[in-house]
Amino acid sequence: MIEKAISVSDMGQMSALFGDFDENINIIQKEYKVSIYSRDDEVRIKGDENAVQKASEVISLLIDMLGKGEILTDQSIRYAISMANEGKGEELEQLSKSCICVSHTGKPIKPKTVGQSRYVEGIKKNTITFGVGPAGTGKTYLAVALAVRAFKAHEVQRIILTRPAVEAGEKLGFLPGDLQNKVDPYLRPLYDALFDMMGAEAFQRNMERGCIEVAPLAYMRGRTLDDSFIILDEAQNTTPEQMKMFLTRLGFNSKMVITGDVTQIDLPDSKRSGLVEATRILKNIEGITINRFSEKDVVRHRLVQDIVRAYEAYNEKKIQDGNKND
Repeated sequence: MIEKAISVSDMGQMSALFGDFDENINIIQKEYKVSIYSRDDEVRIKGDENAVQKASEVISLLIDMLGKGEILTDQSIRYAISMANEGKGEELEQLSKSCICVSHTGKPIKPKTVGQSRYVEGIKKNTITFGVGPAGTGKTYLAVALAVRAFKAHEVQRIILTRPAVEAGEKLGFLPGDLQNKVDPYLRPLYDALFDMMGAEAFQRNMERGCIEVAPLAYMRGRTLDDSFIILDEAQNTTPEQMKMFLTRLGFNSKMVITGDVTQIDLPDSKRSGLVEATRILKNIEGITINRFSEKDVVRHRLVQDIVRAYEAYNEKKIQDGNKND
């Protein structure tokens, strides 16, 4: 049994570190079976030597995050714990301090996990980036943030957001309005991200000028997209033919980001996913990068991580059982 002390000079940070009713520190105590308490300007950790060492590393990571202006959440604390347990605490410390852009409400938008940071850097350095991973990993949101940043910096003249409308046949026919009204429900997540970055008024103004285009994938056929930041969302629902059509729209001074979750393919069983095929075919081409997220990069409610992990385990068991039956 040992005791270790960590100095915290800012009492505001001390309060944020412990959280309301010590809810933040209780997560760490439960994880490592240690006792943590504050005395003057120190955090004291008491317990078995190895557990105290790990807990102190997590607390140091959290203090560093607070110093960068981060707000501690259940998810961010558990992420710091997982990184410390894997010996990757230094990677978390190296997350960029600078934000991608600021939302219209003044909220800084920046990567919250190492996987997200790697994704952002990949988009900056490459012409085409694939972001593949489960729901809640920020694939679309961060891509839209980078698109808005490039647009405001006059690096591109247009932002083009698109996604396949999988039910573009019978079910869309029952919706009221013209074709644009029918496909709008499928494009709503893209609208929401742009509203958050730019505000509804600026978004509408740029839409009217033709600087922002939100359209179903079918509208991309026959076009060459120069000076544009183009995002294809829900790409797991493209066919190989649609994916090839989209990728060959790339023009000069443009970037493409293709996002999707290969565990949520809504295509008929007889159809292959264009995203799955493209990541196999294009993986060794210079200027194209493929970033794969895991459940650790989920920045939604903690249960989303647990749900993703449970489904992955279930699918792996199904595959193993299938192999045994063969």
